[in-house]
Amino acid sequence: MAGMIALVLSLQLVGEVMVRLTGAPVPGPVIGMLLLVGVLALRGGPPEPLSRLAETLIGHLSLLFIPAGVGVISYLGLLADRWLAVSITVVASTLISLLATAVTLRLLLRRRDMEGS
Repeated sequence: MAGMIALVLSLQLVGEVMVRLTGAPVPGPVIGMLLLVGVLALRGGPPEPLSRLAETLIGHLSLLFIPAGVGVISYLGLLADRWLAVSITVVASTLISLLATAVTLRLLLRRRDMEGS
């Protein structure tokens, strides 16, 4: 599992370096996760240790939100000044996420039904 942690962190670092070198307006970890998806696509799927690592991280996902929550609390004054814009953004992004999930599920179910026929 340590090797898989090193892989994920290395790809995150590569993503961060790419963002710093190119000035891309995307967070480095997002680039790193896209690189991981590319590696997994070329490999044909995740190795078992990476799957175990993912399950472990998902099991402790609530702990990973603590730093973000602390960050939000430190900007409460700014959020209070812009509450309407923040509220609209949160509602809109939630609706977009639900729509994207529904479309993805519909496509996957259609594909499964076609393969099952």
